[in-house]
Amino acid sequence: MSAPAPGQPVFGRLLTAMVTPFAEDGSLDLDATRALARYLVDELANDGLVVNGTTGESPTTTDAEKQQVLRAVVEEVGDRAVVVAGVGTYDPEHTVHLAEQATDAGADGLLVVTPFYSRPTQQGLLAHFTSVADRTRLPIMLYDIPHRAGTAIETDTLIRLAEHERIVAVKDAKSDPVASSQVMAATDLAWYAGDDAITLPLLAVGAVGVVGTSTHFTGVGMKELIEAQVRGDAAAALAAHRRLLPVMTGVFATQGCSMVKAALALQGHRVGPVRLPMVPPTSEQLDRFADQLRGAGLL
Repeated sequence: MSAPAPGQPVFGRLLTAMVTPFAEDGSLDLDATRALARYLVDELANDGLVVNGTTGESPTTTDAEKQQVLRAVVEEVGDRAVVVAGVGTYDPEHTVHLAEQATDAGADGLLVVTPFYSRPTQQGLLAHFTSVADRTRLPIMLYDIPHRAGTAIETDTLIRLAEHERIVAVKDAKSDPVASSQVMAATDLAWYAGDDAITLPLLAVGAVGVVGTSTHFTGVGMKELIEAQVRGDAAAALAAHRRLLPVMTGVFATQGCSMVKAALALQGHRVGPVRLPMVPPTSEQLDRFADQLRGAGLL
């Protein structure tokens, strides 16, 4: 992929962090993976898909499974959608290995999360991300999600990382629009909301799109929201935001991957179970989310 123009949506505007379909015995279901990727791109208007992210249960899939899933998605939709591979770990050597594997599988870009559990200093984060970017060939989207990783990527660190030619985007799940707007003002990073409900506020200060979870259901409406904001129709964007807000928040009543899989099954999609330590939503949680989907006209 060529380098992006400043401020441009290098990976598109609407991406979904796709769940990984499993068979009932917990093994990969690659036919269902292809079908879901096709549905998200062709029917829900996604410009791209993030594969092997947290919503794809990456902590409990093997390196070999990650490669199989990525190849299946690239083969199915790679001719008409961007495919970004989640490769981030707390070990830069393992991250580079996964990055090389993703490159060979045909990915267009890499999602590299903050090293989790280790809780490195900002200098450690700078060194980690730089080490990975120096040794990979694809453009990188950093993933800033302190409530999972235990460490935030601070503003000055993001500004310094933006100087690297292969670090081109951020998936922002920090929910600090002031800090986000400061980085956007100081860099050419393509900024993506990593928390669905903050998409509109971040678009208002310069973001280009979203990497969503609720977009397994809201894709068409979220694309309308983004396009309305981009063309300057604030009223239409706000109306879409308010209509979709119960779904954007309700999907996280339990772990996102669990709720998405359960609700996709209600819609007739074959996605299978989650792997431990994830568990399905309770019947009450699923019923509540189903009502939220119905309220938005999505079920």
